[in-house]
Amino acid sequence: MTNQDQPHILVVDDDDRLRDLLTRYLGENGFVVSAARNAAEARSSLAGLQFDLLVLDVLMPGEKGVDLARSLRDEGSKVPILLLTALSETEDRISGLEAGADDYLAKPFEPRELVLRIEAILRRYAEAPVSVTDEMRGEASTTAQFGGFTFDVSRMTLQRGSEHIYLTSAEQALLAALVRRRGEATTREDLHEMMGGNAVDPGASRSIDVQVTRLRRKFEEDPKQPRYLQTVRGRGYVLYVD
Repeated sequence: MTNQDQPHILVVDDDDRLRDLLTRYLGENGFVVSAARNAAEARSSLAGLQFDLLVLDVLMPGEKGVDLARSLRDEGSKVPILLLTALSETEDRISGLEAGADDYLAKPFEPRELVLRIEAILRRYAEAPVSVTDEMRGEASTTAQFGGFTFDVSRMTLQRGSEHIYLTSAEQALLAALVRRRGEATTREDLHEMMGGNAVDPGASRSIDVQVTRLRRKFEEDPKQPRYLQTVRGRGYVLYVD
């Protein structure tokens, strides 16, 4: 594999030891890796280079990782973002997802798990990810329509007419899972597992709630009184299609 074929990752962490460890480990596992000590260095790198994914530490001096993620999304950046959080920082994880991050990984973690999370995000961003087309599209149509929107499961794209609606990879995976179970109430834990997460993750339910809220804002006429992506009390969520 040439460098051109290898995904380019930017690791942003103020911990010199961890940053060097991740840079070396990711480099040994098929990625081209750049590193930055803080948000300012990250912005400088982003201005001159193209990256396939960012690994951001939540707590950094100056601009925090979650603030950088939110700022990048506000600026229109679609680069996938994975946040590194301390185990006890539940609110930071939720804030990160609300800011547009695609996934989070709690410290301490095994480097191999980071690689697997990165690979999962990159697969979801691929034009036709194998894991989704094989398992989520089902035997019926690969598209679902609701409220003038069309979601193409094979391409993981949401459109309203000719307008393309941007989705993070987590939103893509959740919507694909809901389409697979369309018309059927599905628990938060099951949805989290269908998205490739660990169903026993203590933050799984809240993570799903955050992603559902974000999806509703993108295709419901009134997100507070959803017509298509509805809550089923005591059971989870259900997607109704036209």
